[in-house]
Amino acid sequence: MAKPQVIGTVSHYYDHIGVAVVELTKPLKSGETVTFLRGEHHLVQPVTSMQIDHTNVEKAKAGTSVGVKVEASVQPGAKVYRGEVPAPVAVR
Repeated sequence: MAKPQVIGTVSHYYDHIGVAVVELTKPLKSGETVTFLRGEHHLVQPVTSMQIDHTNVEKAKAGTSVGVKVEASVQPGAKVYRGEVPAPVAVR
């Protein structure tokens, strides 16, 4: 199994519109599945809506800030991975 690829980091989350601003370090395309992960917070979803400067886009390059519509809240600082990454297991 390939090592999960980090493609960006969440810099902001707007709860009133359900949008995460992601600072991309790798390119991203609409329709790809991504995983948001920070601590025990874990969200896997396809990219269904992505915007740059309030304009809908189908793809974004590395180095770009994009707004991604998310299905649940995510935390600033969360790493964004390409594909599905398993949820962390809490050790007690």
